[in-house]
Amino acid sequence: MIYRANPGQASYGEAIGILLLDSFTPFIPGDVANATTYDFPVRFRKVEGLTTRRVLGKDPTAFEPLLAAAEDLAGQGVRAVTGDCGFLALHQRKLAASLDIPVFLSSLLQIPFISSILGPGRKVGVITADSEALDETILRAAGVEPGDGLVIRGMEDRRHFSEAVLLETGVLDSTKVERETVSVGREMVAEEPRVGALLLECSCLSPYGRAVQKAVGLPVFDYVTMINYIHAALVKNRFEGEM
Repeated sequence: MIYRANPGQASYGEAIGILLLDSFTPFIPGDVANATTYDFPVRFRKVEGLTTRRVLGKDPTAFEPLLAAAEDLAGQGVRAVTGDCGFLALHQRKLAASLDIPVFLSSLLQIPFISSILGPGRKVGVITADSEALDETILRAAGVEPGDGLVIRGMEDRRHFSEAVLLETGVLDSTKVERETVSVGREMVAEEPRVGALLLECSCLSPYGRAVQKAVGLPVFDYVTMINYIHAALVKNRFEGEM
């Protein structure tokens, strides 16, 4: 087999490129920004100056640095680009139109799929970093029509999550954040029994998906389920076996 180098590319074999916010948060195993989360290599690129506050505030000037970072990832050979904040949905369509490779910036892009696999009358529950910021603008940018099919609950009033992720104190107590995330999931399902599946919007919530699932007994989707799904489409396995 003959291999050819791509001009300017430093390394190879990273199909997924991940754009990271400029934040001061510990990224534990299971987090989108922790390399040990994956069974395959990924390439990270921090978007300098693109803070959590700017993204939650829907800063329209965030697109240019996001585009520059995504173009750098594409130039390094990744075959698809994602992000680490569901609120990046605001830039999904524009960035996808600007690159020649697939773009799936937001975990919220999974909502139409999740909704389609649930029976009539069932709802998708979304646990988000900030329920006030997750408005119709963000949902519609992700291809989601706001309405009765969604139940949204936020983590902004949970002390340990808020301190670690929103206030960026630099310290994260995973045991306490897990407990807070589970409590939000339980409260949601208790208040709305028609919830048939949950989506953890924030990339920092992915490590707690198993605990949430154990507590509520429902399918739980997050950023990592989406990234694994896209990777499986980009890098197909060769099957061997017997009949």
